[in-house]
Amino acid sequence: MTHSVPRRHHDIADDLRHQITTGSIKPGERLPSEAGLAARYRVSTVTLRRALAVLQGEGLVEKIHGKGNYVRHPRRKITYVGGWGTLDPWTAAEPTLRITVRSTTVPASVHLTTLLKVPTGSPLAEYTCLSLERGSPQGLARIYIPRDLAPPGVLDDDSECREAVTRFAVLGPSQTTIRETVCARSPTPDEASALRIGSTTTVLAITRIATDSTGRVIEAALLAFPGDRVDAVFTAHHVLDERQTYG
Repeated sequence: MTHSVPRRHHDIADDLRHQITTGSIKPGERLPSEAGLAARYRVSTVTLRRALAVLQGEGLVEKIHGKGNYVRHPRRKITYVGGWGTLDPWTAAEPTLRITVRSTTVPASVHLTTLLKVPTGSPLAEYTCLSLERGSPQGLARIYIPRDLAPPGVLDDDSECREAVTRFAVLGPSQTTIRETVCARSPTPDEASALRIGSTTTVLAITRIATDSTGRVIEAALLAFPGDRVDAVFTAHHVLDERQTYG
């Protein structure tokens, strides 16, 4: 009896998924070329790519430009702690998690002008932080501070600010008020590229505004996490209803 060869893209995805979940193809292993897989399954490269897109959407396979398709290591979610505005200490201390940080000075765009309440074109210090686990992006933070308020030596190895920025934390003074707005949306092209996700993947987007005791905005942060790679934890505090207290 001859063994039938799966032809439809979901059949191919099922077969590859079985090989991945049973360990026949191991985490970190590169899949055969798309042309080789198409020949093996006797389908067009278009059909084969549809199958790979299914696995990429499930997080089992990652396509790295110029290198090929690789089996992902099992995903571990990172935790963002709302109110404190930071990755939790256990997440940040994971030995497999690495944070890359780049800093530059940029003029305030219209959007940043609105968030920071500064004139358009004002110089801002921009810190771009990308968290990676085993080379796979987990989260992206862009932190903006008016240039005159930027902490000196933020990227120095012995700087406390560097330790803060690697946790996506607020870089301003500790006595600040933090307001966070959270939404689920499609990624911007820049976010999709940095996080290596498709344009249809949902991201958890957090806009974080920090103000000092005078009400001045001292920092605006734009954070984006692939929706399936993060838990955002917010703690609610009980507020007395004055109508019940005095009614």
